[in-house]
Amino acid sequence: MPLLKDRNFLLLFAGQGISRFGDGLYTAATAWLAWSLTKDPTAVAVVSVSAFAPAFVATFVVASYADRRDRRKLMIFTDLARVAVVAVASLLLSLDLLHLPLLVATTALLALIGAPFAPARNAIVTQIVPDDRLQQANGLLQVAFRAAFFVGPLMLAPLLAFGSLQAVLVVDGLTFLGSAAAVAAIRVTRPSPTGAQTGLWRDLSAGLRAVLAAPDVLVVIVTFVLALALTNGFLTVGLVAVVGQGGQYGLLLGVAGVAEVVGALLLAGLRIRRLALAAVLAWALLGIFRAPLGTVTSPAVAAAFLTATGLASALTDIPLIALVQRRIPGHHLAKALGLWETGVAGALAISPFVASTAITLAGLKSAFLLSGAAVVVLAVTAMLTLACVGVRPAGQKPFVTAPEETAVITATSE
Repeated sequence: MPLLKDRNFLLLFAGQGISRFGDGLYTAATAWLAWSLTKDPTAVAVVSVSAFAPAFVATFVVASYADRRDRRKLMIFTDLARVAVVAVASLLLSLDLLHLPLLVATTALLALIGAPFAPARNAIVTQIVPDDRLQQANGLLQVAFRAAFFVGPLMLAPLLAFGSLQAVLVVDGLTFLGSAAAVAAIRVTRPSPTGAQTGLWRDLSAGLRAVLAAPDVLVVIVTFVLALALTNGFLTVGLVAVVGQGGQYGLLLGVAGVAEVVGALLLAGLRIRRLALAAVLAWALLGIFRAPLGTVTSPAVAAAFLTATGLASALTDIPLIALVQRRIPGHHLAKALGLWETGVAGALAISPFVASTAITLAGLKSAFLLSGAAVVVLAVTAMLTLACVGVRPAGQKPFVTAPEETAVITATSE
């Protein structure tokens, strides 16, 4: 694809693929380490929650710095800081000092340091890619993210077989270094600031007003977060109960992951004109194919449903990101994306509890059906809401600021 011939985009594509590989590897490694230290599934859950809670609390706030500072430098600093944290964790592990509370603290610190990274990364895309290629760029980046994150956990077994958990952490640290090097090589023009610096809380308030002034963006973000909370836990907690076998469970998760990668690749080659509508419609499709999963008895049928939901899943976030990039002014873009990332972190944290509670109260089959139906109703409601609020043509900026906010208030990046 032509975008992959662009030096800056290729560096971002490769660097973030490497970084996501490390994320996937680290996620699997910390879960395994928590189990190794305690043999307690509750400990694994606590470590998992510690990876989401800081992002939920901090992402929107720290995204302000990605709008008011140099995004490229912020990304490099974040990667290097995470290298330092992983190095300390590796040292503690080698000295046999990494007990569960320290593991939880380390995981939480790593998540807190990384909170501004995703909003800055998604916002810097607009400085590298022309507006009419944002959807393609996001599709290609999602291919790299999803494929690399999927491969990361698969590498845990051979690394443990031929090395150790320390080796796993070393590899994870190297991926952050690789990401930092790739970002450092990107050349983006840093615009000259045209106004005075703005304080944190004033900037956050202006960012919220920017999102509220684009109702289609707000509808899509809210729909995504609520739908994720209703469905994601069923891909873990619910699917385990459906298949009942570890080998089949891993295989089916792999099928869903490959389908998401294929879906992202297909979307990179398409042009979607009504981004908001496509993003919410995808959740309706996902709900339709997810609802019957609780009733299947054949792994082949489950794989077919998960393939369909994986393809639909790719359609939920790629148009969303492109919509935000086109509709929110550049000096509020990272905050809008940070608001979405905050919602995602919260949804991922509560979704397993939503799934387990639904299965306990309603039974496996009914819980899946209720989850799927709820997502379809949510998506239809969002579509009707979009029709009511009206959707401006893609690329039109709806946000008209007060005079003191019209200036680009950044000493930003890029």
